[in-house]
Amino acid sequence: MPYHATADSYRDELLRVLERLDLEEVDRFIGVLERALAAGSTVFVFGNGGSGATASHIACDMNKGVSYGKARRFKVICLNDNVPTMMAYANDVTYDDVFVEPLRNFLSPSDVVIGISGSGNSENVIRAIDYANEVGALTVGLSGYSGGKLKQKAKISVHVAANDMQMAEDVHLVVGHMAMQALCARS
Repeated sequence: MPYHATADSYRDELLRVLERLDLEEVDRFIGVLERALAAGSTVFVFGNGGSGATASHIACDMNKGVSYGKARRFKVICLNDNVPTMMAYANDVTYDDVFVEPLRNFLSPSDVVIGISGSGNSENVIRAIDYANEVGALTVGLSGYSGGKLKQKAKISVHVAANDMQMAEDVHLVVGHMAMQALCARS
């Protein structure tokens, strides 16, 4: 039994979501990354589930893809890549603090904090964004659906207007690749 109809429908809707993507928001996001690179700031990125995979992918693209062979290199740390630390906080404190607690160890006001949440309402992402705002770091939120709390709390927002988690996650990864391509072209 072919699955062509489902794939075709998904592709068509994903194209509509991509057409609605606000490229001014994407441009601001890329500018934040470019300024962080120029200043030598650390960029912290994180998310849960598929958003965590996107965070890890963005860190890889910036640390290797944009930086390899260059005199000036990104310093991007994906907080959800440190599973033992995350699980220690989840087990001993609360899962809601798995991102904010490592930020308390490392974050400086000159740093950038990127939270990714398809719903925009992941409590552990929101707590980390709130803390980063208190410290004075620049915060970025990548969200889907209505944008949730993340869209409101992050200083820079890239909102994917999709009421589908997979499409929001797809476009967040595309935004990361847009940033990589733009930054590679400028260096």
